[in-house]
Amino acid sequence: MAGTAGLDGVPTVTTPVQGDLRAAIDAWRAWLTFEKRASPRTRDAYIRDLDSFLTFLNAYLGGPVGLAELRALTVADFRAWLADRQRRGLKRTSTARAVSTLRQVFAWLARNDYAANTAIKGVRAPKQPRHVPRALTAEDANEVLRAIDELASAPWIARRDVAVLLLLYGCGLRVGEALSLTRAEAPTEADATLTITGKGAKERRVPLLPIVGRAVQAYLAACPYPLPADGPLFLGARGGALSARRLQERLQQIRGMLGLSESATPHALRHTFATQLLSRGGDLRAVQELLGHASLSTTQRYTAVEDAQLKRIYDKSHPRA
Repeated sequence: MAGTAGLDGVPTVTTPVQGDLRAAIDAWRAWLTFEKRASPRTRDAYIRDLDSFLTFLNAYLGGPVGLAELRALTVADFRAWLADRQRRGLKRTSTARAVSTLRQVFAWLARNDYAANTAIKGVRAPKQPRHVPRALTAEDANEVLRAIDELASAPWIARRDVAVLLLLYGCGLRVGEALSLTRAEAPTEADATLTITGKGAKERRVPLLPIVGRAVQAYLAACPYPLPADGPLFLGARGGALSARRLQERLQQIRGMLGLSESATPHALRHTFATQLLSRGGDLRAVQELLGHASLSTTQRYTAVEDAQLKRIYDKSHPRA
């Protein structure tokens, strides 16, 4: 499966394929990395999906496939692949992503005159369950921030964690966006906005609460390590870049201490930011911009959170409920 790096250092498929298809895959990988500028996580997921599909084809067709075999695939062949994934018990979410990957790959192959085949367009991805984002209440979010001091191994680490979590809760940043900030990008109390580079290298500006700037500056004043302007803003206990895993572990500790559910994760603070804005009359389009969502339908999930919360309040409070 995917994981072995090619000559350019980018992971590639490891399934045996014919030479013409290998050349096409290498060109597609280069386009994905250097022209489309997909994030490493997105790029690697695409490559894994393609690798898995090619492994199926080799077994299904009886040998390494090439461009001719891709051109000849029918809707029935793609449905056989879907049936194989179902037999193996793979999740519908991963299968839906794999279908999306293949659509993009075949569109690229046709656009670049490698192989034209529109059969994949006749394949429906499995329907996805509608997951409602899990947000914390405002009280729980504040309890999380207050609990940090009790668990931190050093005062500067407590200030660091408060600063990171306030960027998630106060600005709606993704964890990766907060941790990718450099020292030069550190906000101050006087800054009105913060420029963030999100998914797909798209920039957006988010309003900055004074408390967020103060928290970041308090961390900077306490951090015992040098912070070069072009280096990471948030450091770990040993001076390296802070990892998302460390942040998740800290929230796991706080969940146990406060008796919160497993939904109390760093990402839940971003959900809380969105749902609280919407519950106070925030415009859906504006929240979409603040979160950096490419699609409004992604942001609309948060309205379901509000509906669910209202239903719980109604069931608990109404005398006829």
